[in-house]
Amino acid sequence: MGEPDIAIRPYDAATDLKQLSDIWFDASMKAHPFIGEARLLEQRQLIEEDYLPRAETWVACHEREALGFISLLGNFIGGLFVAPDRQGMGIGRKLVSHALDRQGDLSLEVYIANEQAVRFYTSLGFREVSRRAVDDFGHPFPNAALQLKV
Repeated sequence: MGEPDIAIRPYDAATDLKQLSDIWFDASMKAHPFIGEARLLEQRQLIEEDYLPRAETWVACHEREALGFISLLGNFIGGLFVAPDRQGMGIGRKLVSHALDRQGDLSLEVYIANEQAVRFYTSLGFREVSRRAVDDFGHPFPNAALQLKV
């Protein structure tokens, strides 16, 4: 069942930071339990203070409520997160489609242990181009680099 009337708009730090940080944390706890809550809380600060301000971020909304977001660094998807209670409704697909329309080819990295995300990206046509044994912080959480060529 799809979510009605999803609008995608640019990120507004003044009004969106708390909501997007909450979505990121809740979705990360669900998708990345192997990282652990303490480490995710540390990363949350980086999301708020570094990643969101640096990225081109687009917010999926329904009646002014943020449901998810995609953050781009050029054509690299730095993050795609949808509120856990809104997953499976096509919001992530709409955000990726929006990014494709803006950027063309897309790439990203995903934790291999996040099987739901790997399946999601594969279903959209992303293909694995490489793997590495550690994440950006040097922790032993394998990542796959994926690419979508249009």
